[in-house]
Amino acid sequence: MNQKNKRNNKNFLDQGERSSCNLDILWDFWAPFFLTILLYVGIRNYVAEARYIPSGSMLPGLQVNDRLLIEKFTFRRRTPKRGEIVVFNSPSSFDKELLSRRQQEVPSSFKCALLTFPLISFLPDIVDPACEAYIKRVVAIQGDKIIVDVKGRVFVNGELVKEPYVENYCQPDLNGFSNCRGLRNIVPPDHVLVLGDNRANSWDSRFWPGGPFLPHKSILGRAVWRFWPINRIGGLNL
Repeated sequence: MNQKNKRNNKNFLDQGERSSCNLDILWDFWAPFFLTILLYVGIRNYVAEARYIPSGSMLPGLQVNDRLLIEKFTFRRRTPKRGEIVVFNSPSSFDKELLSRRQQEVPSSFKCALLTFPLISFLPDIVDPACEAYIKRVVAIQGDKIIVDVKGRVFVNGELVKEPYVENYCQPDLNGFSNCRGLRNIVPPDHVLVLGDNRANSWDSRFWPGGPFLPHKSILGRAVWRFWPINRIGGLNL
């Protein structure tokens, strides 16, 4: 009987050791992965993140496939200024008209961070449009009386804004009509108005169906540094 109990105890201990060993293997495999995701989400949400330029809406200053550093500290201390380049949540996440067309709730910021994780975002049809990000330039801030004509020129508080970074304005036809929309409004509190530098080819405040203004709370950060390509590396003094 004693020998049988000893054998049972030994088998139990062996099973425990095997279970512990299996847990160690799982931990060694998955822990770095989950730690990487937590660091990625934390740093991306609160410190800085890298973004690339997917379209020509900010030409000529920002080229397609430029890689930029977006910092997150500045707009915790102050509101955006005219002329700054900002990255913000897609209008699909805040535009009232676009939200009314959705059949599902807008994903949380944490879920969006996971869905846009580099290894996951390459999967087809997985990223929600509300999780996408846009990059534009702030042209008017709260309280500004703003006019954007059909050429894409900006007038703030009655003064034409000098914009050396804009080269491609919209071209009205002989009758004065243009594919670009003009607007005239006053920027409400806690909002800004943003335009692409490539005025003839940018889906920006002029075209959002629910209204032209970007809420401060939807701004993710300020574009400050281009780190790729190497021959154009440097700060964004545009």
